[in-house]
Amino acid sequence: MTTTIGRYQIIRPLGAGGMADVYLAQDPTLGRQVAIKVIGSGRFDANLLARFMREARTVANLEHPAIVPLYDYGEQDGRPYLVMRYMAGGSLSERIARRPLSLAEATTVVSRIAAALDFAHAQGIIHRDVKPDNILFDDAGAAYLSDFGIARYAAIGTGKSLTSTGAVIGTTAYMSPEQALGKGDLDGRSDLYSLGAVLFEALSGDVPYKADSALQQAMLHINAPIPDIRARRPDLPPVTQTIISRVLAKEPQARYQSAAALTGDLRRVT
Repeated sequence: MTTTIGRYQIIRPLGAGGMADVYLAQDPTLGRQVAIKVIGSGRFDANLLARFMREARTVANLEHPAIVPLYDYGEQDGRPYLVMRYMAGGSLSERIARRPLSLAEATTVVSRIAAALDFAHAQGIIHRDVKPDNILFDDAGAAYLSDFGIARYAAIGTGKSLTSTGAVIGTTAYMSPEQALGKGDLDGRSDLYSLGAVLFEALSGDVPYKADSALQQAMLHINAPIPDIRARRPDLPPVTQTIISRVLAKEPQARYQSAAALTGDLRRVT
């Protein structure tokens, strides 16, 4: 394993994804631990490099208290890397694996991520991969949105998208119907659907739709009735299903039109 990337001393791997590997490292200059994301060996191509550069520029321009901040960008042996804040509290997926969250706990997490999404959407950025693995916690337990690797600009005609209409990119367990259909004109309401799927899993311990393949799961998002969360968590107040039904509505215009509106309803329940 590589022992250094730039000036940073590698401590251990943190994980690997389809685009990059992530390491815990020590910054000897500033005396702090950081997370380094580097394109994996054998996965380097021009399109991947363009996406990686886009993520760096996107995050650098999204300064928000609930978005994992970018510290540095560089290249080593021709492979670019991002240096980001190390989130010592782990991910939401790890927390859900231990136990479902209470409604109050889920509201706290979703409220922070909702604020981050509304901020990104105001800048014209659609995340497109909101999921528990991309919600991280600091050592004080505050939630942050991470991984803008497949984010895109919402505005049509900006020339900044690296995917075309018909290309399905994201994680099918949390994908909005319009994203599953490969529509190119996604807006922030697609991310809100994904956040709703995260909320459903946080409260119930499982995703809204399960299937044997990604294609089948995508089709469930498009066609299947919205599941009843109280069938899995009967202790939740009845209005919880009203919130779930609205945030997971098949048609974007039937959903919450902002993440703040979702947060407002959740806070009124708790």
